[in-house]
Formats: sequence, structure tokens, C-alpha cells
Amino acid sequence: MISEKLQNAINEQITAEMWSANLYLAMSFYFEKEGFAGFASWMKKQYFEEMQHACTMADYIVKRGGTAKVDKIDVVPNGWGTPLEVFEHVYKHECHVSKLIDSLVDIAAAEKDKATQDFLWGFVREQVEEEATASEIVEKLKKAGETGIFIIDSQLGQRK
Repeated sequence: MISEKLQNAINEQITAEMWSANLYLAMSFYFEKEGFAGFASWMKKQYFEEMQHACTMADYIVKRGGTAKVDKIDVVPNGWGTPLEVFEHVYKHECHVSKLIDSLVDIAAAEKDKATQDFLWGFVREQVEEEATASEIVEKLKKAGETGIFIIDSQLGQRK
């Protein structure tokens, strides 16, 4: 049985994951409008990944005898600058999500809930990858220049 404190904290993270999904969807729409189909596709895949995280967390709460909830999702930004600025925002956002996940692990440890700690460590590991990927894209965009950006756009569009 999951504690109420932990259930509430994971439900808050579900909301955060859904907000992240909406953020990436808004970025996808922006890139599509700006003519960067590859970046738009990459962001759309991020959207689906974040929604999957929310569903995985909800499934976990239910398996542990709790109640998963969908809360109000705040509005996300809709205006963006250059592709580099967008991906710098993605990197900062992923660092923020890592802190949220770390806090969940701390709550699970305080609640002495080893099953939830184990469950959450998968997200900790994933955040390491998310931060590294965003950082790599930022560095590539910095080096690419105005013409090289289209090569990166094409490469990111090939994401499976």
C-alpha cells in the first residue's frame, strides 16, 4: 500500500509530466510553423514520451492500492526564439524535472517505501539520458551555424 504522502507527491509529478508534454507539443507546433520539420518531429516524440511517463506513474499508484489523479495543467509558453534558444530551454527544463524526480526519491526514502524507490530510480536514470541528449543538441546547434542547423534538423527528424 502506498502512503498518502507519496501518492500525492507522485500525482503532482503526473501533473508535471503532463505539463512537460504540453511544453514539448507547443515547441513542436512552433518548429512546424518555422519550417523545421525535424525539430518538430523530435518534440512531438518528446510529447508522447512525457505522456507515457505520466501514465506509467498513474499505473504504479493504482498497482500500489492508491488513486491516480489528473489535476489542472497550467498553460505552457507558446512563443520561442531560435532553435538554439528552444533547446537551451529544453535542457533547463530537463534539469528541473531531474530535481523533481530526485525529490520524489527522497520522499520515498523518508516513507521507507523501497518498492517506490526502486520504481523511481528508473526515472532518475532516464533523466541522466534526457539531460545529456538536450545538452548534446545545444552543443551541436552552437557549432552548426546558420547553414548547419538544417542538417541537425534533418538528423533529429530521424528519431525513432
